[in-house]
Amino acid sequence: MVKSAHPADNKVEAVIENMPRHVAIIMDGNNRWAKSRHLPGAAGHRAGVEAVREILKACEKLDIEVLTLFAFSSENWQRPPKEVSILMSLFLTYLKREVRELDKSGVRIRVVGDRHRFDKKLQKQIAEAEEITCNNSKTTLVIAADYGGQRDIVQAAQQLALQVEKGELKVDDISAELLDQHISLSDLPKPDLCIRTSGEHRISNFLLWQFAYTEFYFTDVLWPDFKEPELIKALQSYSNRQRRFGGRQADSCGEQQDA
Repeated sequence: MVKSAHPADNKVEAVIENMPRHVAIIMDGNNRWAKSRHLPGAAGHRAGVEAVREILKACEKLDIEVLTLFAFSSENWQRPPKEVSILMSLFLTYLKREVRELDKSGVRIRVVGDRHRFDKKLQKQIAEAEEITCNNSKTTLVIAADYGGQRDIVQAAQQLALQVEKGELKVDDISAELLDQHISLSDLPKPDLCIRTSGEHRISNFLLWQFAYTEFYFTDVLWPDFKEPELIKALQSYSNRQRRFGGRQADSCGEQQDA
């Protein structure tokens, strides 16, 4: 159930049952947003950063524990060099400008992915942002940058294979639970809800292992236009669902419903 308190300023004071602990977002549509306004692509990416600020603040207000944002995939290196350069510059600028304010707000920053392909300046800024905010516990902001879900699983499998090769582990000891310990974000709750903007209906190699029982919400809204009221719609949709995790749940007549 969602209740609106301030319709005049388009902000939503929400009371939502079954609030997700972890929300993941595939932020899509920056270029289309810019093109529809006859603006350069960089303007769309800058507007996307503003959307990040608003959605993070909304998550803080709603006490969502983890917000994971798909900022740059391992496949995004194939984009035009100028666009990649703009994205890297915005990432660096965001970390520089926001880290102190995020620290004051109790936000912890985590970056997942292969950061070695970033330039030294960006690598340093990522490390500093993580160090400055490492003791915060209000909200964890995970930024997936140069991240790929398949590579995440492969790297976890390689780590277990190395342990087997060294005689530290037997093949029969390998389980889903053990593999999970080597997957990114294993110390955080699994994503309860994944939101994708801009009308696309795919997950684009994002958190493949972690999404095993995640609920999905797709919207035609382009990312720069995805504000707090749109987030509330996604949360309301989530709160109305019954999550069974492969099991069964009794209906109002006592009959068991399949997952």
